Amino acid sequence: MAKVTELVAQLAAPAIEAAGCELWDVEYVREAGEWYLRLYLDKEGGVNITDCEAVSRVVSDLLDEADPIEGSYTFEVSSAGAERALKRPRDFQKFMGSNVLVKLYRTRDGRKEFSGVLTGYGEDGTITISAGKDALTFPKSEVALCRLQIVF
Repeated sequence: MAKVTELVAQLAAPAIEAAGCELWDVEYVREAGEWYLRLYLDKEGGVNITDCEAVSRVVSDLLDEADPIEGSYTFEVSSAGAERALKRPRDFQKFMGSNVLVKLYRTRDGRKEFSGVLTGYGEDGTITISAGKDALTFPKSEVALCRLQIVF
């Protein structure tokens, strides 16, 4: 049986494409005792509130019809954001050369966070960043999160 996020992604894809957007991610998470289903959108030039509203209306109706989730949940649609998490290989390829923040599960050299320019992503999920003169490589098993980082 497919995961809830996969079912929702398949169900929502046509509506998201019709709105001129791309599905960045689907989350189905429990927070403070409540379930949340979130769609994160992306598009060239950025996602605005009108895009989110259009997708939300159509997908909400589709979810009501298909009823892929037992119980109650809050449905949200939003932009993936400027400092979005990178999760899939295509995310890393798309943003190669961008500033990122890598957060680790355990400390390395007394730190759990490293900023730099994304310079590599291996088939095994290894992430390489350039931090000043240093090239740092992080095995997938050590990385809790890698997200874009806006540097001012």
